[in-house]
Amino acid sequence: MKKTKNILLVEDNSDDEVLTLRALRKNRIENPVVVVRDGAEALDYLFGRGPYADCSKPELPAVILLDLKLPKIGGLEVLERLRLDQRTRLLPVVVLTSSREEQDIKEAYSLGANSYIRKPVDFNCFLDEVGQLGNYWLNLNEQPCQ
Repeated sequence: MKKTKNILLVEDNSDDEVLTLRALRKNRIENPVVVVRDGAEALDYLFGRGPYADCSKPELPAVILLDLKLPKIGGLEVLERLRLDQRTRLLPVVVLTSSREEQDIKEAYSLGANSYIRKPVDFNCFLDEVGQLGNYWLNLNEQPCQ
């Protein structure tokens, strides 16, 4: 029996968090979602530090949905740190952000983002995008064993 892997949602905006979780449910994506609200917490979760230090070895997520504009440590720095560590350098990271800055897109890809998606304003469009994103990264994409 194949174990269902988590999705890590790194999102500081509670409205965007609720919309993302709702869109996942509406698209019947039933993977557990771990939500962290800043870049420092994301790194603590992934590397088993801080409040996550007492947990058993953290299971790495199937995909990380990463906002860029985060408190404490920004999304681009989170991405850079993930790619520098052997344990997390191959994790699929989808930048899911409202940023339309061309420089953010270029930098995200140069740091190893697997995908860059702008959050649409319209919920129905967002619903569709999250469905496609979930289907691809959780069902179609083949990942190396970790």
